[in-house]
Amino acid sequence: MKKLVIFDLDGTLLNTLEDLAIAGNYALKQSGLPVHPTEAFKQFVGNGVYKLVERMTPENLRADERLLAKLKADFDFWYGAHGEANTAPYDGVIELLDRLAEMGVARAVLSNKPHEFAVPLCQKYFGDRFTVVFGQRQGYPCKPDRMLTAEILEKTGVSPEDAIYVGDSGVDMQTAKNGDLFAVGALWGFRSRAELEENGADAVAERPLDLLNEIG
Repeated sequence: MKKLVIFDLDGTLLNTLEDLAIAGNYALKQSGLPVHPTEAFKQFVGNGVYKLVERMTPENLRADERLLAKLKADFDFWYGAHGEANTAPYDGVIELLDRLAEMGVARAVLSNKPHEFAVPLCQKYFGDRFTVVFGQRQGYPCKPDRMLTAEILEKTGVSPEDAIYVGDSGVDMQTAKNGDLFAVGALWGFRSRAELEENGADAVAERPLDLLNEIG
């Protein structure tokens, strides 16, 4: 039986799409730039806030570092103040986490969301259900760097063959593969089955509780 499940956050544990879109469009409006429909942000997220800001910016302006810095500052301002307004766990996530706890399976979070946002969100919605919560921290690489999963494995005392990584994007599947973990794609999230499978998903789950089939 697997001993540890590491989860992505946005699009896997929490549906944060609307709040991310509102914050992104707020930042764009502050600079007089065109906004995007909410669904478009499904393709902007996954590689950290810097990449999100770059992707939402018109292509011909992406080399303007001062503009990108302003957009990120405005995004961070809005998201820090209002980023929980429309956010909620996906149906079945809380039950899944509690079932894993009953089975003695450790739980952790590894996200490219800034650490200062990821930690309070997890605390608010999940309490003490996670042993480790890591967002994107200053001085550390982003996913899919293997050092991130290695750090969690070291902290939990679990070997790679006894761990699963669950996420909704290609970056998440790459994170699992780079860390020699079993990769499970979350079909309820932001990206497609094709993207998950193209990036090495060992299995896909249509609903959170389906993950129990992979624990062994």
